[in-house]
Amino acid sequence: MTLTTTWVDELTAALGADGVRTDPDVTAAYARDQAVLADAGTPAAVVFPRDTADVVAVMELAGRHGIPVVPRGAGSGLVGASNAVDGGITMVMTRMDAVLEVSAADRLAVVQPGVVNKALRDAVAAEGLFYPPDPASYDWCTLGGNLAMNSGGLCCVKYGVTTDYVLGLEVVLADGRVLRTGRRTVKGVAGYDLTRLFVGSEGTLGVITEATLALRPAPAADPVTLVATFATSAQTGQVVESVVTSGVVPSMLEVMDRTCIRAVDDLLRADLDRDAQALLVARSDAGGAAGLAEIAELTRLCEAAGADLVHSTPDPAEGDLLLTARRMALPALERLGDVLLDDVAVPRSRVATFIDGCDAISTQSDLVIGVMGHAGDGNMHPTIVFDAKDDEQRARAVAAFDAILELGLSLGGTITGEHGIGTLKAEWLEREAGPVSVDVQRSIKDALDPAGLLNPGKVLRRSAAGR
Repeated sequence: MTLTTTWVDELTAALGADGVRTDPDVTAAYARDQAVLADAGTPAAVVFPRDTADVVAVMELAGRHGIPVVPRGAGSGLVGASNAVDGGITMVMTRMDAVLEVSAADRLAVVQPGVVNKALRDAVAAEGLFYPPDPASYDWCTLGGNLAMNSGGLCCVKYGVTTDYVLGLEVVLADGRVLRTGRRTVKGVAGYDLTRLFVGSEGTLGVITEATLALRPAPAADPVTLVATFATSAQTGQVVESVVTSGVVPSMLEVMDRTCIRAVDDLLRADLDRDAQALLVARSDAGGAAGLAEIAELTRLCEAAGADLVHSTPDPAEGDLLLTARRMALPALERLGDVLLDDVAVPRSRVATFIDGCDAISTQSDLVIGVMGHAGDGNMHPTIVFDAKDDEQRARAVAAFDAILELGLSLGGTITGEHGIGTLKAEWLEREAGPVSVDVQRSIKDALDPAGLLNPGKVLRRSAAGR
């Protein structure tokens, strides 16, 4: 009996035969997330815990045998954060999918990590409540993954990101201890803010097994939507800056460049302006007269910036059709080849400069690069199209990816607004944060996971000691 067989037998005894899989087709299926160029290993076992006790059992076993553990949700990530480690355990949290509580009086929900984002939205809607974070994959990504990556979405301009809605967590640490952080109250400042430490830690500090999430009253059912096209990126940037300085806070302010516009038009045959340099889509969920007033002000700002077209509608069905163009930008680009989706956030005053810079990188690399993103908070998603089977194109895609990150930093931005670091951007973290910050982060990692077993190689590059 090999050592691997021994610990797999222990896992099976703890979780049951249906909770542990070692079949090659299963281990291969859980080897990677959606990041095309991120390295991935093959796990020795894939486990499916059903409760916190199962997670504790896995972590205790991993500690005894020195086995790496990679926590994983639905696999919708884009930086390789849940990619498997050779010979390790991939812990899939999707069976822990219960909404344990919804409290209208306290405006909170208690959930397990396997709950799909949209499922929570649907569950709280019956109480007239709303969970705002809305990643593009909200209809299949899990809340555990959203928490681990501190995910954002289209409505961040008004509502913020995942961490803004996390009141408390239950986390299983590397040694199997169960930590509870945070509170159920609106306010609370007792001790260090451990909750925020774990949100966005990408499974490197602990395994989230439960979350207490803040909710908001449901927005108005009659959103007003606007679409506008512009001949230059500078005009688009002017609108974004004007929105910020005017005090208008739309629930959505999205942008697409010409490459995306043409790709979407080819896909949807939507009669879009193929000569426009940029297209803005905005929405107000203030409701009633307030919503109409917000869109009227946005219309004025777009016209003042020289928009070629401005159209708005209070009809929700027509508004959803207008939003379809933005939501289909990535699928439209995917029809052109393999894609490498970047995630750079810049100051809102530099959005136009960033879009133009990506256009220059596209020309230099001789690759199609389409830019879409959340203009309202400066979070852009340049998307590089290439042939992954062509080594020379892969090399050019990687070089373009790095050039885009460098561009973002040069504009005072960050290498990731919502997708995280994973393995894809680990070498860039020190360039942005600096060596002191990385040293502090590594110290935290070493304190909570001294053996380096939790999601090794993610976020922080391995140190000289091997972790």
